[in-house]
Amino acid sequence: MSDELCLSIDLGTGGPKVGLVSLDGEVLDHELHSVETTYTSDGGATQDPELWWTLICESTRRLLGRTGVTKERVKAVAVTGQFASTVPVDANGVPTGPCLMWLDTRGREFARRAIGGPIEGYNPRKILPFVRKSGGGPSPSGADPTGQILYLMNREPQIMSATRWMMEPVDYLTMRFTGVASATHASRLASWLTDNRVLTRYEYDEQLLKIVGIDPRTLPPLQPIGSAVATVAPAVAENLGLATDTVVITGVPDLHAAAIGSGGTAMFEAHVALSTTSWISCPMPKKKTDAIHSIASIPGLTNDSYLIIDNQETGAKSLEWLRGLLAGAATPMRYDEMTALAGTSAPGANGVLFTPWLAGERSPIGNKHLRGGFTNLTLTTTTADLVRAVLEGVAANSAWLLGYVEKFVGRELTPLRLLGGGAQSSEWCQIYADSLGRDVEQVPEPMVTQLRGAALLAAINLGRHRLDDVAGLRPRGRTFTPNGDVAELYGLRRQQFPSLYNRDKKWSRHVS
Repeated sequence: MSDELCLSIDLGTGGPKVGLVSLDGEVLDHELHSVETTYTSDGGATQDPELWWTLICESTRRLLGRTGVTKERVKAVAVTGQFASTVPVDANGVPTGPCLMWLDTRGREFARRAIGGPIEGYNPRKILPFVRKSGGGPSPSGADPTGQILYLMNREPQIMSATRWMMEPVDYLTMRFTGVASATHASRLASWLTDNRVLTRYEYDEQLLKIVGIDPRTLPPLQPIGSAVATVAPAVAENLGLATDTVVITGVPDLHAAAIGSGGTAMFEAHVALSTTSWISCPMPKKKTDAIHSIASIPGLTNDSYLIIDNQETGAKSLEWLRGLLAGAATPMRYDEMTALAGTSAPGANGVLFTPWLAGERSPIGNKHLRGGFTNLTLTTTTADLVRAVLEGVAANSAWLLGYVEKFVGRELTPLRLLGGGAQSSEWCQIYADSLGRDVEQVPEPMVTQLRGAALLAAINLGRHRLDDVAGLRPRGRTFTPNGDVAELYGLRRQQFPSLYNRDKKWSRHVS
């Protein structure tokens, strides 16, 4: 089976990763490319989906040429990545406009018109059917596919006149490979337009569509999670050097690929993502919602199970932000240099606190106006203190969320598998263990966890493995245990975060 490969794509907010991964989950080779997000003063946040496709095609040809892989060895294509974004495409899957990213809030006027009201921004009569059926609901901020589609319908008539499908990025890329429009309950989860009480009902819900005023004919047909959409289209196969019988499976969110790639596929086996954003998740057996803290269980790894969804808007992106600030005109420090520098500052960063709410927050408190920053700076504060404060602040924010997630599942979650770019740092892994008060396992090759997870989902579809076998395929990583010497300090930090939120929320609303 190690001779059989999957072309695996992970489309992150920062750009696509493209890899060749064995059907046993070994990443043979991969490339990472950066894509810029364009921001506008009216709340727009867009990327060029045609650029994604160009980068993916170029990477695929290079990877196949560099490794000397014959096309017969590549048995599948699997796409994972960001979600809660919208790519308008024509009948052939070609973009008719830019991708509206999950940060795009230009649809807030229309989202509020559809579901807005006095209770936490919602009209209870309109939002309750969403919570009851889908587990969540469209955001009054417009920062999800429902708000994005409503924006396009009301503000972009030229784009709409050329558009056949409104697609999530993973479904768009799947269509570029196959020419077939498809989606799943999982890939469309952020639209909240499916009845998730019965995951084998492959249709959008008429009542929910009517509430927001979206035509179901613009939404791609639903298929089972992890099923085969089609084989690679002949023209694409010839262009990329793939066989025409290469199977393309349904796209899945990075949340799902992370669970599989980390080995956290059994009930309540948890992982923590320390990527651009951050989240805590695990499989669970039933649909449930904590609307107050923006935690829900959504369609999961199979068509009869669920997966916890929550999101913290800024995770390891905080360190990237600080790196840019510190660079100035000089050569930026490498990330490993930054985390090593943080290790020279004592736990607690000499009293400096950092709140990572640089793009607002979603879980455990939904507040798009919230802003982050440093607290308790002094004339003696060093660069090492600032970097350590960022590492500790991101971890403390996760610890704040973990308390609500554990209440949601009714049990303690340990160990926690840590993945994503931030998990490459042993210093940060130890800070996470200390801050969360839980054993933390550093997933091997944490940057490519989702590439591995997507390939393993393809292997399951092809009958090479069962979902229950996946955890045994992943090599064990290093485990970090909480350091009792700093338990009191980090326990205090966990308690401080709600107070810091209450302090900052009114001020942020007035100035943002």
